[in-house]
Amino acid sequence: MQTIKMWFIQYIPGLYMFRIPIGIIDIIEIILLSFLVYTILIWIKNTRAWTLLKGIIFLGFFVALVYLFHMDTLIFIINKGLNIAIITAIIIFQPELRKALEILGEKMFLVNIFGGGNEKDVEQRCSDKTVNEVIRATLEMAKARTGALIVLEQNETLEEYERTGIDLDAIVTSQLLINIFEHNTPLHDGAVIIKGDKIRSATCYLPLSENLSLSKALGTRHRAGVGISEVTDSVTIIVSEETGRVSIAQRGRLRHNVKKEELRACLVALQNKVPAAKKGIPGVGILRKKGKETDEA
Repeated sequence: MQTIKMWFIQYIPGLYMFRIPIGIIDIIEIILLSFLVYTILIWIKNTRAWTLLKGIIFLGFFVALVYLFHMDTLIFIINKGLNIAIITAIIIFQPELRKALEILGEKMFLVNIFGGGNEKDVEQRCSDKTVNEVIRATLEMAKARTGALIVLEQNETLEEYERTGIDLDAIVTSQLLINIFEHNTPLHDGAVIIKGDKIRSATCYLPLSENLSLSKALGTRHRAGVGISEVTDSVTIIVSEETGRVSIAQRGRLRHNVKKEELRACLVALQNKVPAAKKGIPGVGILRKKGKETDEA
């Protein structure tokens, strides 16, 4: 501890001059504040808040000039309108604030430190058969240039969007997916939502992305795929009707021209496979080993 104090005194002489005592709590506070400021700046940069922030900086500069030159009337208006401005900012940034809180909740810092957690977080989301069926259907539709929009649910529920479509609750098969998106069929328009090993709903309406950085050449299908990935943690597979290329939308980002290996890697990651031993289920590893020995015998 004394070494840390000497380092601050040596490299930050102002602290020694004013004789500010430095404790371990102060150092922790500096680290936390640095992390907080960095996280906020990254969040602002990756959302529409970056554009609005430049306007806020300009207004801040204007307010500083008002106070500098003692413009009493404008100061009175600013003081009275400050509360309204704060409420307005919360309303404007509501989607971004909600997403930031959701991301913070997903990280689950305390759970990672102290252990435990929701059982849902360690359960496998879908089987290998479902992964293979989705890949097979995607490649077949890409080969035939059949447009498709497949949304796979992760942690955040998609019930709000399921209600906009037609309930199916059917086992995922490649034949069913291909038939759904076949031209001139009642269910081909819209998105399919998959939860676990079942197709929950078809012809679902998805929110369109307002990201200005997306190419103008992208159609409604791609913008809908990116849009749902911006407001949820879902993974969306998009097959272009014009080019037959496969794209994946996740976390507001769009990957173009995805090959079979990339698609499989993405879906395997989505499965969230966790060995039974890591789930803390006593005896499961032993039972599996015994079962394997019995089969071999």
